[in-house]
Amino acid sequence: MEYIWYILAALGAGIGTGLAGLSAATVMVPILIVLCPSFSGENGAYQATAIALASDILGSAATTITYAKHKNIDLKRGWIMLTCILTMSTVGSYAAWLAGNVVLGSFTLFLTFFIGIRFLIKPDTSRENTAGKGEKLDWKGVAVSLFFGLTIGFGTGFVGTGGGMMMLVVFTAFLGMELKTAVGTSTFIMTFTALIASVSHIIIHPAIILERWDVLLICIVVATAASLVSAQFANRVKNRTVGLVTGAVLTVLGAAMLILNYWPVISEIVIIAQILRCFGKFIMYIVPCVAVLLPIKFFTKVPQFVFRKLLHLAAFTCTTFMIVVAESWQAAALTSCLIAALLYPLLAILEKESWFNGLFVQKKAGEIKRSLLMLFLMFAAAAAVAWGIFGKPYAAATAILMWGTGDAAAALFGIPFGKHKVHLKPVDGKKSWEGTAAMFLVSMICGLAVFLLYCHFPFWKSFAPIFAGAIIGAATELFSPSEYDTVTVPVAVLAVLLLLSV
Repeated sequence: MEYIWYILAALGAGIGTGLAGLSAATVMVPILIVLCPSFSGENGAYQATAIALASDILGSAATTITYAKHKNIDLKRGWIMLTCILTMSTVGSYAAWLAGNVVLGSFTLFLTFFIGIRFLIKPDTSRENTAGKGEKLDWKGVAVSLFFGLTIGFGTGFVGTGGGMMMLVVFTAFLGMELKTAVGTSTFIMTFTALIASVSHIIIHPAIILERWDVLLICIVVATAASLVSAQFANRVKNRTVGLVTGAVLTVLGAAMLILNYWPVISEIVIIAQILRCFGKFIMYIVPCVAVLLPIKFFTKVPQFVFRKLLHLAAFTCTTFMIVVAESWQAAALTSCLIAALLYPLLAILEKESWFNGLFVQKKAGEIKRSLLMLFLMFAAAAAVAWGIFGKPYAAATAILMWGTGDAAAALFGIPFGKHKVHLKPVDGKKSWEGTAAMFLVSMICGLAVFLLYCHFPFWKSFAPIFAGAIIGAATELFSPSEYDTVTVPVAVLAVLLLLSV
């Protein structure tokens, strides 16, 4: 199992290096010291840092070559940083050996998280008036280079960060470099700092080579290949897109590693532990869904309305899944509120990107963030009422699943085959009787499946509430405006299930 984490850690490290000049250790060290038991010993964090630094050598070199081909390196404004960092990285390496696991591991975890937050807040680090390539440093630039060069150099050896992210901030925010030039210059410097720091680590602790040669080889090969590919990609996309992707990955990674690292303390607070376990299972469910949906979107010619309903299915089934895995109604409701609180601002940032509407197939601006906000808040309320008040968690899970699958069936069947439109006054005129019938049938089948297979209710007891819920759900969907049916239909179905179950 650890070998899978080695590959994933090296893959993430290489992608980070190629995209935004991240040092390999920013991603690799947290994964190795938290998820790999063999790195939990007395010298585990130190060995993980050395392996990450060694992976940085070829990874940064491959990235540097790519950026150099695009003329995105400026050593005339970075030579002072290069000199200071090379000088101090050996000192930091020796200090790391003296500090040991606790200081090193905790610092790296917090660093990963806060760098991710920083990139989400400001994904494009460049300022309006960037300096020209090859322009000489003024006295302020020299002072800034000396101060940050010495501190980053020490940090390179101490925590194994390679200084890539911190150099990127200094180059763009203080020395006026354009983002891609800053990435290319920082990776050039990292090539040499990683070499010096890794050699220092190995000389101080030779067991890294003698005992960890297999991990070292895997990480170097995977990280180098990933760096080369991601660097090619980074030179073809906008700076803002690179920053957002980097920020999202590092924030999630840093938060996950911090939670795992401090789990013995967190687990003492029961409700927080339950929320985190529920949220973790939600992530484990949604990530495979995303892994399936993205290739469908980009490598097939599936119609937009079909892909849109596949997204809906992923969203609605994940909320049903949360009811099944939650340990209490409080955990289910609060986890849903947490997801809504995280998703809404993130989607508000991402919807400014040109690719957003094409990916999520929005009918109008802001639809996705509003729909998901309503979905997760509605789910929280459904869990609180059905489970918290009536003691029937299955009712909430069933109502949401019946709505999600039924709505998808209405569109997938009604759009291509709906020949008989519904001309009743409250209906918008786009809905068909065929789509409504498909929704009724599919939602009833899914509802019965939950009652029979999950709840183990007899058929005679299950049929009446599910049949009535399917009819009411289909009718509510028919007469509800499309922007509000995310709330109206599940609430109507839940009301019927609770009434007839009682």
